[in-house]
Amino acid sequence: MRPQLCRRQVLLATTAAVVHPGLRAQVPVARVVASFSILADLARAVAPADVEVTALVGPDADAHVFEPTPADSRRLARADLVLVNGLGFEGWITRLVGVSGFRGPLVVASSGIRARSSGRAHVGHGHGAQDPHAWQDLQLSRAYVATIGAAFARQWPQRRDEIEGRQTAYIARLDQLDRQVRQRLETIPRAQRRVITSHDAFGYFGAAYGVDFIAAQGWNTASEPSAAAVARLIRQIRQQGVRALFVENISDPRLIERIAQEAGARVGGTLYSDALSASGGPADTYLKLFEHNARTIADALQPIR
Repeated sequence: MRPQLCRRQVLLATTAAVVHPGLRAQVPVARVVASFSILADLARAVAPADVEVTALVGPDADAHVFEPTPADSRRLARADLVLVNGLGFEGWITRLVGVSGFRGPLVVASSGIRARSSGRAHVGHGHGAQDPHAWQDLQLSRAYVATIGAAFARQWPQRRDEIEGRQTAYIARLDQLDRQVRQRLETIPRAQRRVITSHDAFGYFGAAYGVDFIAAQGWNTASEPSAAAVARLIRQIRQQGVRALFVENISDPRLIERIAQEAGARVGGTLYSDALSASGGPADTYLKLFEHNARTIADALQPIR
């Protein structure tokens, strides 16, 4: 009788897992894999609550130099939908998708966005003539969220109302933060809004909010700037009276620290460019990242009393 009793117990447990709401975790959830942490956070803001969203390139990690592993390939193979930035940001994604055998929707979050162009190719930087960092403008992030929301609604049409509701609420938060950032930076005279960063990740921020960003590296961090380029940057800092330099969470701070020392400038803090901070840090969501960056820049540029 004991084997029969065991089979009944297994049957009852299986039935309970299906019907009992407290055991929903045992039912497989839909999976979204985003290429990097910022994009994953935008996706979580819009996705239904039981959709699992993960990032290939995690917090404080540099997507420019990311090298996928077999485990990443397996994650893509199990995904229902894959979300990428596009604009050449993930140079490794095409090969990874091919190796993984993923056949689901591949959604490009920057679709429809008019990218900034340098007018020439960034030789050796891997992005061609397009700046991929469009998420550094809150108004362009509205377009990201709309693209993500539309893709999720196609993927899970029975959840459309929930997705659209979450999308609308999040866009309202983006708009509110956009107004706050503009008000904060307007307290700084326009001529004084000039800063140095590790790599050229803040061009969209600068265009949207009236800040001139000068970078030691181009749009990609894969190659180090030459000694001649660093020397030119130091001369520019001295000539233009640039008061603040910023390190980035994804970059080695030593280059910026050396430039600041040689130019007689100061390091104004850490900016979050291509990745969130770790959980519990100052920029562990996209909204916190943007607010942190705007506050850090504004505080560093306040007139010296």
